[in-house]
Amino acid sequence: AVVAFTSASRGDALTELAAFSAFDKVDINELARGDAKIVHGPPMNGRYSSVQSIYVMPGSPTQQLAAIKNWDPTRHRELKVYLHGDLPASPSPADFARLKNPPSNGSVEGFLSKTKKLSSDLQISKEEAKKPSDDAAAFWGDLLANRARTFISGGTAALPAYDHTGDDIKANEEFNTLFRNQDKIRKQFSGLLGSSALGHGAGSLTPDLYWELLDVDDQGIVTLGVSYSKNAGDSIQAADALYYASGGYYVALTLYQLWPVTANGKPSTLVWRGDMISSASLADLHGVERLGLESAMMKDISKAIALFRKDNAR
Repeated sequence: AVVAFTSASRGDALTELAAFSAFDKVDINELARGDAKIVHGPPMNGRYSSVQSIYVMPGSPTQQLAAIKNWDPTRHRELKVYLHGDLPASPSPADFARLKNPPSNGSVEGFLSKTKKLSSDLQISKEEAKKPSDDAAAFWGDLLANRARTFISGGTAALPAYDHTGDDIKANEEFNTLFRNQDKIRKQFSGLLGSSALGHGAGSLTPDLYWELLDVDDQGIVTLGVSYSKNAGDSIQAADALYYASGGYYVALTLYQLWPVTANGKPSTLVWRGDMISSASLADLHGVERLGLESAMMKDISKAIALFRKDNAR
C-alpha cells in the first residue's frame, strides 16, 4: 500500500507538472542524480523573457521551502549579490544603513556616481529625483523605505512609476504583462498570485520583505523584494518578486512549486522554478542577439541553482 501510494503521488506530481510547464517527460530518479534541467519558457515579445527549471532535492517540501527562504546568496561572490537585508513590517531609512559602507568595486562606484548626478538611467520617479542626492546612502535609504512602505500598504499598483527615465514604466503593469504572457502558469498559480501582495495590497498572505545591493550586467543596483508561500494540496507554491529595481531590469518574478516524491528510494522534493523578467535591454533585441541574452540568463540561473543545491545537500 505504501509503494502504491508513493507511485501515485509521484505520478500526480508529474502529471501536474506536464500540464502547465515546459517539461512533459521527467525521470525523477535520473533527475535526482544529475544537474537541474533548464529550458526557455514560452516565447515572449518585447522586453519580457522567461526560463523554467526543474530539479530534485532530498527532504520534504517544507524543508526545501525553508532552505529557499534562508539561503544567503552573498556567500557566493560569483553571484554578485553584495548586500542582502530583511525588512520589518514598517521599514525605515535605518534599515538600509549598510549602504553607508558598501563594497568597493567598479559597479558599485558607478552606481554611486550615477546617484550623485541623478543620472537619467536611474529608475526613479520625477518626485524622487527632486530629493538631494549628494549623500547616496541617505538618498537611497529614504527612497527604498518609502517605496517599501507604499508596497506594504497598497501593493505594486500604488508604487510610483519609473518616469525619471523619460518613460512611464509601472511595476504593476509589468507584472500583469508577465502573467498574461504565461497563461498556463498564471492559472496554475492563481490561488497564490490572487491572494498575494503584488496587485492587491497586503493580501491574505504574510510576506517576507527584503532588499539587496547587487550587480546586473556590470552595473550596481539596489532592489526591493517580497516572498510568500501557500500550501496547494500536497505541494507548496511560493513566489519571490522583485518589485523595485534602480536599474538593470524593471521587475522580476520567480515562482516555485514543490511536490513530495520518492527518488531512488528516499523521501525527496521535486522543484519546479519559473523565472520571468521585464528588462529594457531585451526590448530591441531579435534573433541571435536575443537568444544570446536569454542564454546568459539561463546560465546565471543554472549557477544559482547549482550553488543552492550544493549548500543544501544532505
